[in-house]
Amino acid sequence: MSRPKFERNPKVDQIFKDLEKFLSFCQDYGYRYNEADLYNWKSYSFQQFNKFQQGKRAKNMWLADSARFR
Repeated sequence: MSRPKFERNPKVDQIFKDLEKFLSFCQDYGYRYNEADLYNWKSYSFQQFNKFQQGKRAKNMWLADSARFR
């Protein structure tokens, strides 16, 4: 009797790739990173991430916060 073989689910792999991209975006643009915000359209950080993914200009919070605290 052989062991059962488990195949990788491509949807799960895509979710983890998107999480890595989202983490990188949050670090580069100064947003709060929360895994639960991925695919959550009510989250401002995901809205900006989606704009960034589409090639549009996303708001850089590092610049906005540095101007605010001068």
